[in-house]
Amino acid sequence: MRRRITNWVMTGLCGLALLVALVPLGSLLWLVISHGLAGLSPDFFTALPAPVGETGGGVGNAIVGTLYIVGIACAVGVPLGVGAGVYLAERGDTRLGDAVRFTAEVLSGVPSIVVGIVAYGLVVLSMRRFSALAGGMALAVLMVPTLARSTEELVRLVPGTLREASLALGVSQWRTSLMVVLRTALGGIMTAILLAVARAAGETAPLLFTSLNNQYWNWRADQPTASLTVQIFNYAVAPYQDWHDKAWSAALVLLLLVGALSLAGRLASRSRLR
Repeated sequence: MRRRITNWVMTGLCGLALLVALVPLGSLLWLVISHGLAGLSPDFFTALPAPVGETGGGVGNAIVGTLYIVGIACAVGVPLGVGAGVYLAERGDTRLGDAVRFTAEVLSGVPSIVVGIVAYGLVVLSMRRFSALAGGMALAVLMVPTLARSTEELVRLVPGTLREASLALGVSQWRTSLMVVLRTALGGIMTAILLAVARAAGETAPLLFTSLNNQYWNWRADQPTASLTVQIFNYAVAPYQDWHDKAWSAALVLLLLVGALSLAGRLASRSRLR
């Protein structure tokens, strides 16, 4: 009876802790949905921001700009992060591997605003302009450490018998790592990539120093580009109620975008396990 009572008490405490943790999350979701849902419309997703003092408009350029900047970040960060993770898992038992692993751990704890300042000094000042390329490079730096450590752990989970069987058939080491090991861990790696993209899409501080903002459509990588996070920041600090309403709606769109990416990562992981 004493063990049963202890088990019930501990289970109740765990359930209480779960409820306490869900309260701020639920309140945040309800606040964003209740304030932002009314402002969603087809024009909000396709129109440009309205001039100061006028109502209407949308954040179509910011949505496209976010996808554009995150796409640049993926093109740079995903190959580097996954490649570094495969190297650490396959050939990381050296001093160079220890140095790369330590660097990845340090970079994963660096605040995003510091990454933005570094990208400003290295990319923006050298180009003498804000640009989508600078924003993509800053987000790529944030993605690489997470991808490298996640890929390393996932590749280490691949059974060694698969490597031995491939090498016994005469397949070279690099082909074994690429076609056998990496392909086996592809489901988990895709999940890590989607989660890294979700984190990059929600960053604001690096983009304030790199891509800045743009009130118009932009398809050039060397020009300032709008993004949802920066647009939300600009609307939130403005003294206009209409802009505040648009900030809530844009925050809801960003929340749905990040949530969709996280959900896709979970579904990909579950289907891979099945």
